[in-house]
Amino acid sequence: MSGESLMVVEDEAHLAEVIADNLELEGWSVEVVGDGKQALERIRAAEPDLVLLDVMLPGMDGFTVCETLRGEGSRVPILFLTAKSGRDDRVRGLQLGGDDYLGKPFDLEELILRVRAILRRGEWERAPSPAGDALTLGDAVVDFATYTVTQGDRSVELTQKETMILRCLAEQPGAVVSRADIVERVWGYDVFPTLRTVDNFIVRLRRLLEPDPRNPRYIHTVRGTGYRLTP
Repeated sequence: MSGESLMVVEDEAHLAEVIADNLELEGWSVEVVGDGKQALERIRAAEPDLVLLDVMLPGMDGFTVCETLRGEGSRVPILFLTAKSGRDDRVRGLQLGGDDYLGKPFDLEELILRVRAILRRGEWERAPSPAGDALTLGDAVVDFATYTVTQGDRSVELTQKETMILRCLAEQPGAVVSRADIVERVWGYDVFPTLRTVDNFIVRLRRLLEPDPRNPRYIHTVRGTGYRLTP
């Protein structure tokens, strides 16, 4: 798992040093940045494998840094670290494209577990899929690399999570995939989304992909268990 480059964006110098030291002990290379605007420039230039991003920062807050990166098409994994650990802030961070959210104060062992989980998911996402580069459902083609659904001359952009849920199902065609397995694969270790969150994503995917979302042809619910994809 060692060898990846991480960036810690944290304006509390002592805390940043403690985090960086512990991450380096795990074998990762770490760069520390204490300002939001500088962090945005460094992320663009260095393209780290993971950014640990505080929300309350001078120059530019972490939410804005994340939103800007996602608007530019960057898919760098982002783990928010913040004292603002209320539900609304967690939801906002994830909606803006964050991969995970850890409230302060946190346990360093838990932080390392979450970092490992995000990096592990990144390896899965970058690896060639047994399902191929695309999934065809009727007249809809889902491109796993570009996060898009194409139907004729119409193209719709998916979120990363939506694309990865489809890939997770597509890699086990005809098999029942539990909600817990989807959360573990797509979100990873002990993150905010609940099992019901998966259901909400499935509802949107059906609206995009099913001829009749109320009577799905491709994405079937297995009551009490999870979902099955029938290409």
